[in-house]
Amino acid sequence: MKDIKWFNVGKLVNTHGIHGEVRVISVTDFPEERYQKGNRLYLFNKNDSKPTEEVVVHSYRKHKNFYLLTFEGLNNINQVEPFKGMEIKVTQDQLTPLSKNEYYLHEIIGCEVVSEEGKEIGRIKEVLSPGANDVWVIKTASKKEVLIPYIEEVVKEVNIEEKKITIHEMEGLLDE
Repeated sequence: MKDIKWFNVGKLVNTHGIHGEVRVISVTDFPEERYQKGNRLYLFNKNDSKPTEEVVVHSYRKHKNFYLLTFEGLNNINQVEPFKGMEIKVTQDQLTPLSKNEYYLHEIIGCEVVSEEGKEIGRIKEVLSPGANDVWVIKTASKKEVLIPYIEEVVKEVNIEEKKITIHEMEGLLDE
């Protein structure tokens, strides 16, 4: 398993009942696909670069703000108890292909942002999801942060291969 990129999809926070069910806080936009019966998931101890355990999903269901999962061959609490606190990850080849103008966070973060005139603005540091649309946090050369809404009127081109994003610099958008 060398040179594998891992992507976090959740955290196993507790057990649930005595029959091997675990409680997961999900951080994926595709829980129905990630936790589908038969899917492979990889459990990591915090700060480890290699998985501690590989598991296959036997079942999942939504319960309050959590997902409850069972794994093949693990059907009692004593078998899953050691997994508490572990992160759940998948490999890059398990990621779902996205539609046009949809991107994974890891593809956007780190991209260089330039204006339509070619002026360098900064790099995307973080993506916020406050409501109707995402907001990109850009760290400028002067170390200030500016917020750019991910809307058609502002974001004109996203080139993931070149890690470059072109925006329309609307009046007041980049006031520092």
